[in-house]
Amino acid sequence: MQVIHGSKRFRHCYASNNAMSLEFTNDTLPGTLPGFDQPMAMLRACHDRMTAHCERLEKLLEHLQSNGCDAQARKATGQIVRYFSTSARQHHQDEEEDLFPLLNRQSLKLADMIHSLRKDHDEIEALWQALETVLKGLREDTDLSALQVMSDEFCDRTRAHIQHENTDFLPLAENSLSKQQWKDIGRSMAERRGVRADF
Repeated sequence: MQVIHGSKRFRHCYASNNAMSLEFTNDTLPGTLPGFDQPMAMLRACHDRMTAHCERLEKLLEHLQSNGCDAQARKATGQIVRYFSTSARQHHQDEEEDLFPLLNRQSLKLADMIHSLRKDHDEIEALWQALETVLKGLREDTDLSALQVMSDEFCDRTRAHIQHENTDFLPLAENSLSKQQWKDIGRSMAERRGVRADF
């Protein structure tokens, strides 16, 4: 990623030369999400999508550095904001409201891990709220170097959290709950998104 020195700002908002693609393609966006009858697979797939959207955010910053906030950048910005403000938050709610309470009293190891993951969620949410405000107000005099720092911190923190969950937490969680408990979690996840669970 290009490093920005000083306080670089947009010279204009509609330059379009050398534009890079900010669109997801079949090769870059993770595949179709599993159903809510597979809640563990859904949690992992959501992690993949969060990582993909972090990559898109990084591409957006590169695009802005070269092309300013043209139509492609504005469209991508809206989609990124919408994803992290809805789907990513719903994913954290899945964990906070459905998964963590069932696991919190099963062992000290899980309880300590959940405490750390909750703290991660709070920190990531605070980083996103600050970043969201800037992205929603993106304009030609936006301080791009400051936005770069905010984006890097958010993406790095999100990736570290996902790596911890995928490697350490989810394998323990998968083997700690019954099939009925996982089914109940899947139904709750579906309801959170306004989807009727028929399993």
